[in-house]
Amino acid sequence: MRVAMFSLHTCPFATLGGKNTGGMNVYVRELSRELGRRGIAVDVYTRSQNCHIPAVRWFGQNVRLIHVQAGPENGLDKNDLWQYTAAFADGVRRVAQEEGLHYDVLHSHYWLSALAALELRQNGWSTPIAHMFHTLAALKQEVEGFQEDPRRLRVEAEIVQQVDAIVAATPLDRQHMLDYYRAPAERIVVIPPGVNLDLFRPIPKQEARLHVGAPCEPCEETHMLLYVGRMDPMKGVDDLLRALPYLVQDLPDDWPCHICMALVGGDSDSSDESLRQEMDRLQDLKHELGIQDFATFLGRREQDELPYYYSAADVCIVPSHYESFGLVALESLACGTPVVASRVGGLTYIVEDGLSGFLVPRGNPPALAQRIGQLLADCGLRRHMGGHGQEMAQQYGWPSIAERVLELYEELIEG
Repeated sequence: MRVAMFSLHTCPFATLGGKNTGGMNVYVRELSRELGRRGIAVDVYTRSQNCHIPAVRWFGQNVRLIHVQAGPENGLDKNDLWQYTAAFADGVRRVAQEEGLHYDVLHSHYWLSALAALELRQNGWSTPIAHMFHTLAALKQEVEGFQEDPRRLRVEAEIVQQVDAIVAATPLDRQHMLDYYRAPAERIVVIPPGVNLDLFRPIPKQEARLHVGAPCEPCEETHMLLYVGRMDPMKGVDDLLRALPYLVQDLPDDWPCHICMALVGGDSDSSDESLRQEMDRLQDLKHELGIQDFATFLGRREQDELPYYYSAADVCIVPSHYESFGLVALESLACGTPVVASRVGGLTYIVEDGLSGFLVPRGNPPALAQRIGQLLADCGLRRHMGGHGQEMAQQYGWPSIAERVLELYEELIEG
């Protein structure tokens, strides 16, 4: 079997924490590797954003990454890539023709990739298409103050009617497709993303903290809080920063520990102007709230470093306003660190409220602070929740998730 995996707008190997990088990058990379280990030939196609990067890169047994030129070879806003989906499809077709390849399945990720896959179908390819949205425009549109490109709203409703199968991350994700886009129920299969359990595992806290370095001034005992993700209003970083003053003021006068918040993701010197502006805004908010001694922006980190940060932290916070799944929460739990998260989307499936962490209403800094404080004050509770979360995370190992994806491919091919 040979599979073409489409990740048009972002390279699976882009450093996490940037404007267009996150759980989807990890998903495409890890799924492709696991399929390759099973003898499946996987070609991952992405749009070239740098002419100096080799066009082809092998990154696992039977798996390669192919950069296709489609439009200017630099970073573009996602909403500007619509016009290059046909060129991307032409690039895929050209590779297939030159190498004499036949793909048994096209697996597209995000709405732009689906457009490229459907372009190939409209021009003669009969290959079945499996698609995963990762996020839905209709759900993002409901978040206060967020305006999605109206073209995306319209196109996503068309995609669900045209592809052969849709992969939903959770039962709620599936229900949203039914409710908002009237997707054909028989075409939707629920397969959650996985987690690399060889990488994301508990590391002794002292070892982890020595490895990452102290994100704030050390003292006799430091409680480290952690945020991992993009610096994006949708991720609720504002709520997290606004929760810190509540957390500090609610602590007893004789509280013996120092608290610090490490925020991983984003870069103030990024070449992306909108990301720089968001980082500047968050830095200003931090000073406005008077929490400059408590919160430190660390910038982007490679994925191999993240287990050390999760293990070094006492609590991981995921304050998102919308998450179709919530991979950061799963990675943290796999490392044995409890999570405080917003009660939204896929997070309600990953974080078992009261067992592996706490769920709070989105956009509610006082509630966020209260649950974080509860965990910081009770070492036994943190240890119990972390152990439960680690045990739960075992069911999301990539071998079992990839097996379910492979079963879907086989059904599409037979159908």
